[in-house]
Amino acid sequence: MSEFFQKVIRKINQFIIMILNRIFILFLPLVKNRVLFISDDRAVLGGNLKSVYDFLSDEEYEKVVILRANKRAKTKLKTKLKTVYYLSTSKYILLEDLVQATSYMKVRKNQELVQLWHGAGACKKVGYSREKTDLKRIHKGYKKYTKAITSSEATRPCFAEAFSIDIEKVQAKGFPRTDIFFDTQYINSKRKELLEKYPFMANKKVILFAPTYRGTQYYNADYDLEKLDLDKIYNELKKQNYIFIFKWHPFIYNKISAKKEGTEKFNKYKEYKDFYYDLSAERDINDLLLITDILITDYSSTFFDYFFMNKPVIYFTYDLELYENDRGMYFPFKEYVYGKVVRTNEELLDAIQIGSLEEEKREAFKEKFVGACDGHSTEKTCEWIFGK
Repeated sequence: MSEFFQKVIRKINQFIIMILNRIFILFLPLVKNRVLFISDDRAVLGGNLKSVYDFLSDEEYEKVVILRANKRAKTKLKTKLKTVYYLSTSKYILLEDLVQATSYMKVRKNQELVQLWHGAGACKKVGYSREKTDLKRIHKGYKKYTKAITSSEATRPCFAEAFSIDIEKVQAKGFPRTDIFFDTQYINSKRKELLEKYPFMANKKVILFAPTYRGTQYYNADYDLEKLDLDKIYNELKKQNYIFIFKWHPFIYNKISAKKEGTEKFNKYKEYKDFYYDLSAERDINDLLLITDILITDYSSTFFDYFFMNKPVIYFTYDLELYENDRGMYFPFKEYVYGKVVRTNEELLDAIQIGSLEEEKREAFKEKFVGACDGHSTEKTCEWIFGK
């Protein structure tokens, strides 16, 4: 199918959503105890959405879940109708990323469209913060949010700008999913569960490689894997009892799973099956952080969550200047750093073996970016949204 006809079909679908939404609003009441948990990037409920879902009483709230594995996944007509129906009639609609259908819906009086977002802190610019770049399409649904949460007071203006909403609609309640880092019972239970599921991790020093994607949208997301010398890393670290886990951003993982053109390169590290492992199928990275000894990332929001593990993080930023100028960041990169910054494989290997915690930088980082995360973020978030 040509790009022109695909565009025509998208426009028709958008028009249908808009019309159905207006019809439902006209004839159907707003259900005051109905909470819709919706995502265009999840096959299984997780993250902030799951934290809030588990916290809410089944007796008090009607909880509805509508998930789509990824933005490329085709949706049946019945599911589309169901989605529009619940978007039109739910008092509370909770998101953790952009959901395309919200661009074409009308937010009703007294209806709450709440963005819980998927990344703590505020690193790479998103939404209307990128309006002055050459990005052609900005999600129109952003402006419709009635509430949004952040992980610190300092990042409230960043989210308000990104969504183009009043700053009073953005509150620093902390991220619900970070509560697990304060729950010893959960940590011990999840570690045991993961080690039973992945026995190859037992008695190993686990390196988790979790970079963000390069590109502007899900369809052109990529990563230059050639920047990693897989042979050198294997030969240097295998004998020291390390294992190396890949956790690709969902945009990249979805392309790999669909075997899209250009993803063949991501099969190279599978030559070393006793050292390199791909656990991208584990949708929620926070559970993997619980069994990680060293995190390697870059501009991904993962390092905000990993802060609470009090273990070494390494920033592999081979394209720092290019990324800062192209994608843009809310603060100077040095303010996000509480670990070693490296650009070459030699520096990366040295940083892994040194394992520095950069203690002097941690307190300033915490205050600026994750100060509202205190183990009670779910409770605070729900109190703000639901008023109880």
